[in-house]
Amino acid sequence: MQYMMMIFLNSSEWATLSSTERNQVHDDCGSWHEELVRNGNARVAMALQPVTTATTVRETNGRSIITDGPFAETKEVLGGFEILECRDLDEAVAIAKRFPGLRAGSAVEIRPLKTDPCRD
Repeated sequence: MQYMMMIFLNSSEWATLSSTERNQVHDDCGSWHEELVRNGNARVAMALQPVTTATTVRETNGRSIITDGPFAETKEVLGGFEILECRDLDEAVAIAKRFPGLRAGSAVEIRPLKTDPCRD
């Protein structure tokens, strides 16, 4: 089964880290991902550009409204994602618990992917 692991970054906590600490987290995340590739758990992974590059599209009264910035003002922003291939949710959670970004204040949300995205 495939799961999406969404990685949320706490921008204010991240900003308190030194560049050496941030680089170590990046290096550890790279090693963690390479282990997932070797084990056959990794399908797709991407980091996102900073939230300041976001554009949000809404519809109000039949009109599209386009604004700069993220959907909501929050302390945590979506920083990237990983699509995992796992036996079950327990395996996906075990992988997420080893994510090095957790030490830097990140949070991880795991959701199973639908096999048919157009049906409930």
